Amino acid sequence: MNVWKLTAPEKLERTETENPAREEGKVRVRVTKLFLNGTDAAIYRGTIATPSPIIPGRYAVGLIAEEGGVSYLPKGTRVLLHAVVDAPDTGTKQKNFSEDDFLLCGRTADGYLRDLVNLSPENVTALPDSVSDGKALLLHHVALAKAAADKLGVKKGQHVAVVGANLVGLFLCQLLIYQQAAPILIDADPARLEFAKSCGIYYTMTTDEHLLDNVANVTGGRLVSGAVYMVSSIRNSPDIPFTVCAPGANVVLCGFGEQLCMDFALPFRKQLSVFCVTHRSDNLEAAINLAVSGAVDFSGFEICTDKADNIEALLRDHPAGAAQNLKVIRTVTLV
Repeated sequence: MNVWKLTAPEKLERTETENPAREEGKVRVRVTKLFLNGTDAAIYRGTIATPSPIIPGRYAVGLIAEEGGVSYLPKGTRVLLHAVVDAPDTGTKQKNFSEDDFLLCGRTADGYLRDLVNLSPENVTALPDSVSDGKALLLHHVALAKAAADKLGVKKGQHVAVVGANLVGLFLCQLLIYQQAAPILIDADPARLEFAKSCGIYYTMTTDEHLLDNVANVTGGRLVSGAVYMVSSIRNSPDIPFTVCAPGANVVLCGFGEQLCMDFALPFRKQLSVFCVTHRSDNLEAAINLAVSGAVDFSGFEICTDKADNIEALLRDHPAGAAQNLKVIRTVTLV
């Protein structure tokens, strides 16, 4: 089978190896398609440190390749591969409490840029026919958006600030609209806000000197009832969610464990409750239901599929940071 390994920054090696041996209690999955995003490109360039060598690829779909004794996953079942898996149990060995309880595929553990992989049945989710591969590759972002919305705990009609127009931010705004809340998407990049409007998000604001006045105009001077800050959108000041919130509101920091420096004088003064939500695979079935029900809208995205021969070029040429065009979703097929 083919395996792609990142052996050093900007050095991706494709090799042919023997198929992995069968493992008791696991299912064998043939990886068919992957979504390569900005994080994958940053890992390729060495901007994000990872163990070496490592197999890249966090978001993937595939097919069950062999009967594995799991009745609900027969051969040929189309599945979403979980991007986040539990860390190995240390057993009786003393736990290192500085380590995470989970692993990020393609970042802290081998990812899915390979033809075949053995996985625990708990680390795959069967996909309905109504959810295409392109939509499925975005479901982890929908799941994280749902986790943020749940933690926020807003009610019908309340205004919510979402700071950061990345994929999770867009899906979060759509979910809040579905819940009949009123999200205000805030970002420093006007182009991203224009794309958000095309995705059905009607309150968008730039991070300029008029931001607080603009928010107050929408909320009737009460400011917002809660806020979510996308930690990866470093172009937006982390003070914004605290500034636009009314006293006593909830603020959710949503991200993947990135380093963040924040001044907590204002949340103390306003008595804000601050929560942290990071990437897990707990909400994937709920994300599928949200996609099927139309709570999130994928129609604004342009999903492009390249062949495996172009993988390194896609990673090398992927725009960094705010230069990334959210509309274009780059996927590669391995079949």
